[in-house]
Amino acid sequence: MIFFWYTLAGGIATAVHYAVLLILVEVFAFAPAPSAAIGALCGAAVSYIVNRLITFPGTTVRHQLAIPRFLAVAIAGALINGGLVWAGVHLLAWHYLAAQAVATIVVLGLTYRLNRSWTFA
Repeated sequence: MIFFWYTLAGGIATAVHYAVLLILVEVFAFAPAPSAAIGALCGAAVSYIVNRLITFPGTTVRHQLAIPRFLAVAIAGALINGGLVWAGVHLLAWHYLAAQAVATIVVLGLTYRLNRSWTFA
């Protein structure tokens, strides 16, 4: 059941992430890879709040410890995300949204494991 809530929180965070990505690329003509990383960090902020309240409500880890851990996981996830989008766009010639979709799946699995076993454990 925890993974369900994590996925739901991730869905909300992903919506924020994609909205930022689309706005930066389509409205402000920013490059896709850094826009994806910025979007991921915005989504991470939403993700921390939702995960703390819904996914891991019984955690006894104080915010002073959980937030730096969560940020470390989020930054690693954002860097991996940006790298995967860059590779998809520049090496595989994919549309940036297709590359982002693949990156989302990879980063979801990785960050779930890290947040469950380290951030909120």
